Amino acid sequence: MSSAAEQEVAGDQAAEDGRPAVVVNGARRAAVPPAVPAWPGTPVPLGARFRTGPDQVAGTNFALWAGGAESVELCLFDGPGPGGRESRVRLTELTHEIWHGFVPGVGPGQRYGFRVRGRWDPWTGARWNPAKLLLDPYARAVDGDFSLPPEVYGHVRDWPEQHVADTVRDDRDSAPYVPKGVVVHDGGPDDEWTYDRRPKTPWADSVIYELHVRGFTKLHPGVPEELRGTYAGLAHPAAIEHLTRLGVTAVELLPVHQFAHESHLLERGLKNYWGYNSIGYFAPHAAYAASGTTGEQVGEFKRMVRALHAAGIEVILDVVYNHTAEAGELGPTLSLKGIDNRGYYRLQPDARRYADYTGCGNTLHVVQPHVLRLITDSLRYWVTEMGVDGFRFDLAAALARSMHDVDMLSPFLAVIAQDPVLRRVKLIAEPWDVGSGGYQVGAFPPLWTEWNDRYRNSVRDFWRHALPDVREMGYRLSGSSDLYAWGGRRPYASVNFVTAHDGFTLRDLVSYERKHNEANGEGNRDGTDDNRSWNCGAEGETDDEEVRALRRRQLRNLLTTLLLSTGVPMLVAGDELGRTQGGSNNAYCQDNEISWVDWSLLDDPQWRPLFELTSRLIALRHEHPVLRRRAFFSGRAHSADGLRDLAWFTARGTEMTERDWYAPAATLGMYLSGRDIPGRDERGAAIVDDSFLTVLHAGDRPAGFALPGPPWAQRYEVVVDTSRERQADAPGGTHPAGTEITVPARSVLLLRVVG
Repeated sequence: MSSAAEQEVAGDQAAEDGRPAVVVNGARRAAVPPAVPAWPGTPVPLGARFRTGPDQVAGTNFALWAGGAESVELCLFDGPGPGGRESRVRLTELTHEIWHGFVPGVGPGQRYGFRVRGRWDPWTGARWNPAKLLLDPYARAVDGDFSLPPEVYGHVRDWPEQHVADTVRDDRDSAPYVPKGVVVHDGGPDDEWTYDRRPKTPWADSVIYELHVRGFTKLHPGVPEELRGTYAGLAHPAAIEHLTRLGVTAVELLPVHQFAHESHLLERGLKNYWGYNSIGYFAPHAAYAASGTTGEQVGEFKRMVRALHAAGIEVILDVVYNHTAEAGELGPTLSLKGIDNRGYYRLQPDARRYADYTGCGNTLHVVQPHVLRLITDSLRYWVTEMGVDGFRFDLAAALARSMHDVDMLSPFLAVIAQDPVLRRVKLIAEPWDVGSGGYQVGAFPPLWTEWNDRYRNSVRDFWRHALPDVREMGYRLSGSSDLYAWGGRRPYASVNFVTAHDGFTLRDLVSYERKHNEANGEGNRDGTDDNRSWNCGAEGETDDEEVRALRRRQLRNLLTTLLLSTGVPMLVAGDELGRTQGGSNNAYCQDNEISWVDWSLLDDPQWRPLFELTSRLIALRHEHPVLRRRAFFSGRAHSADGLRDLAWFTARGTEMTERDWYAPAATLGMYLSGRDIPGRDERGAAIVDDSFLTVLHAGDRPAGFALPGPPWAQRYEVVVDTSRERQADAPGGTHPAGTEITVPARSVLLLRVVG
């Protein structure tokens, strides 16, 4: 049936139902080249796979799930760039809603897309439009950029009746304006390894470092200019050296799936920098590849993973399976929307509209088997073929929804739990979404760890002296047992963080009380207003050395608290250097010096000590198992002398009572016993470590603290003193138990028991 005829049928049906008729746009199309014949091929695997077919003929098998579609055409493009001559191949084989065919002679480097025909009736959620070239959801490489002109929208954007604009089909061809998938070779030299060779750092021993592939090396002086901001740049020895000197065990990469920029950003001359707008779940984002060769980003990404693994560093991907770049009913038609809108997305009872639990216009319908298959196939691909070690799931509560409510027995969580590949990797949930009942911190099942925003909020509030009492702080420092001590979960279920990509940097947290997002062009309305920050007496940069010194001390306090807490610490790239975003707490569209790591700070005498302290604290974690426990504290005595694995002390040197926990306090002492740590080492021996006393003092004046005596200790020595700019300048010697020491204003003391 012709395009016009299809629209006439849809229009007639709409008229019968009393809805505005869908009319023909009237745009002219270029002539279509003669069709290329296809052999039947196979329905699995999905996507494009180069292989040897019948009679040893080389070619590529193409397979696309398109439930409800009337027909599917494979479109092959020759030549480089966004254009190229288009040849079409009708996929006539249909198996279990999968359209498939084998095309002889098509090999690696071939650029392609799909056109899918079906009903156009947005009122029922049907948005098929063969004028729109669609990206293969399984494409493993993408060539070109999404520029989002009117031609890439399935509906007419400038229709005079705006209230029904999304129901009027646009017949203009989008092929010249959208990226194409690229056929990738499966057996190249970068495939000569297996995923079992990756590092396997136990969760309790992990220290995560969140970074942006582009921003981390864009200004790095030790990385060759042509490699800066790329996968190859992150793999460069100069970049890896910083990670190893710091001592982190894993990098958590902001999204590297192929993503698109939102139209409202492009209209303002900006781009999506963070990348939380995915459109290709198998393809490494092409703009992060140093090589301009089509499809080379796959090999470059694999080499980056290998280089990090060789340094003992795991690779965790921040993944966005909750929504796609196609947004809502007014968004572009790039892939899933044109393949089967009703099959891939959650729709409202009014099927013209999308159910939006993400704040991004749409939500993937994960309870659908083919959507669940897309996600799990993608995850397994990144593990088994690309070599990554785990995933942080953006807005994971949206993935855990069954039909409407968040359900910890949902199909997605059930499939992950039984999958022989995925249940072995690191799984991190961002345990919330924007829908009703979406806040699920502490609710995810075993196997999962979670971003713990209650840790973030408590630590921020403590150091700006805004907590009403210290109950919350006690839970957060000791592993958040109130949230995670169920179902066999361990303290490392809590990923502790003070800052993340979303929000202030650590330096800005102590320099600004208000967000400054003017550069985003949204009138400073974007970004949260709940920053829980304190500017130490002046808003923004200042020449007041007293304020600047206090800010550096606060940075040391925050980092020391994070790295001495039980759980898995997560740092943000550049926080150990004092990186600033000028007060922006929502730099998602700032691909410039606002977001890039400023490596000159590493040589600045003002900020170098912060890096040295951070690396020292990470080294202490690695050296002392009492600082990275694998089991929750019991708080009970495990020996005849009454020594417990965890004890809390007031500034008087007495153990905390129930009343003390409810009283306002600026000083808190936490004693960790290394005498009886649960578990055994690899040879079955008991784990024994030093014992430590951590004293946190958020008051703005020095305070006395009486050191607990026997059975806790005979003497103590100071290991870390955050009141000192350089730890090497701290006075040596020991302090007898029972004596009162002076704790400087706004500082942390870490004392080791030495007798």
